[in-house]
Amino acid sequence: MRIFYIFKAINHKFMRIVTYHRRGKRPLRQRGNSLTLDLTDLKILQALQEDARHTYTEIGKRLGLAHSTVYDRIKKMESCGVIKRYTAVVDAEKVRGKNVTAIMTIYTDPKESEKVAEKLCQAPQVLEVYSSLSEELQIIAKVVAENQESLHEFIAHVVAPLPGVLRIRTSMVTKKFKETGFSMVNDPERVNIYKKNTTVYNGEKAL
Repeated sequence: MRIFYIFKAINHKFMRIVTYHRRGKRPLRQRGNSLTLDLTDLKILQALQEDARHTYTEIGKRLGLAHSTVYDRIKKMESCGVIKRYTAVVDAEKVRGKNVTAIMTIYTDPKESEKVAEKLCQAPQVLEVYSSLSEELQIIAKVVAENQESLHEFIAHVVAPLPGVLRIRTSMVTKKFKETGFSMVNDPERVNIYKKNTTVYNGEKAL
């Protein structure tokens, strides 16, 4: 019985390799916390970004893959941090009504910039925080508030008193033309850079 099970396992692995070879695809290569992505992985990511509710079977039918293959690849991309989480994109105006969005440029003391950024990240009004280096070190934050008065109070009572903040410049957003997160291209096969394998280490792309 033991010999039979060993043979069955080897045969299953062999058949899997043959299947990939016939389809012109290869399994994900994973070593420790590193993961090599190929065009099939990018297409799976594209399908998930279009609608994360797609089942493994639906994605498999779309890409010509077995649902077990889709499952394995997604789980490996999750474990390596390529897929960070699944979430819902909410229209803030429909939930909270009309609100005010502003882009804040905060000039800081270089020694305190990281602490300022960390404090901003803790504020629920702040959606995004970045650092920028031009002539001076800047922290750029995207902020949302119910109205101009609440925005002013947030800046005056929360941001301005932070140690290391030198001055603040605020720009009000008057019209939104596009708002989206990182997205895979519509047709990865037409982009040469995606035709090359991409290796990810601990969730970060290797250069």
